[in-house]
Amino acid sequence: MDRIWAGGLAAGLLIATVTAPVGVSGAVFLLPVQLTVFGVPNPAITPTNLLFNVVAGPGALWRYRHGGALRGDLARRLVLGTLPGVVLGAAIRVFALPGPDVFRLLIAALLLPLGLWLCLRTLTPAHHRPPLAGELSAHTLTGLALAVGVIGGIYGIGGGSLLGPILVGRGLPIARVAPAALAATFATSIVGAAAYALLSLVSPGDVAPDWWLGLACGTGGLFGGYIGARLQPRLPERALRLLLGTLAAVLGALYASQSLN
Repeated sequence: MDRIWAGGLAAGLLIATVTAPVGVSGAVFLLPVQLTVFGVPNPAITPTNLLFNVVAGPGALWRYRHGGALRGDLARRLVLGTLPGVVLGAAIRVFALPGPDVFRLLIAALLLPLGLWLCLRTLTPAHHRPPLAGELSAHTLTGLALAVGVIGGIYGIGGGSLLGPILVGRGLPIARVAPAALAATFATSIVGAAAYALLSLVSPGDVAPDWWLGLACGTGGLFGGYIGARLQPRLPERALRLLLGTLAAVLGALYASQSLN
């Protein structure tokens, strides 16, 4: 038990410190740790990730709120769209996608092209880039958040790690996107964790989260998220965009490789 606590605490601290500056909770990067290091069974890894988000989220959000970065209606729109989506995603994950192979392929198909596109666009000289379409309308943004909420509910990331690359790729500054994406992730993770808890009462198999591991990782993420949010204003926008794209692409490539092998 001490090994699980120490390992989870260290993993959560490191991951959240790196991912919080770009609006990613880090839960998606706990997936390989859960699968390969701690041997958490499917589909319990998904609610364990949601538990991590619930415990870790306030660290970065408190810092962003303290700095005024949560002002505006972007966070509200994302939360309103992702909340119903994550409930539907949780049901799909339990009843339709219990196998790890489909799980990994889904992650790869979503994150790999998204991350590569964001990196390539960031590295391309400004005068060679195609023009961006601009900000999404309120209705389009809510619809996108709903779809991402479903996906986030399926594999336990709350949706922020998908909304972040999409919105930044359309030209929004990371300083605006990151706090809103983390707020949506935190809110939907609370609802998603509750949905999995209810589904565990009527579903066979390992549906409930690994409570001890989720709390250990979340405690580390609580401190790591605060540190990462504090570092964000000191980092250049271009570096943050590359970090966000690289994180998404590396994880997508990892799961694509595992699925093909």
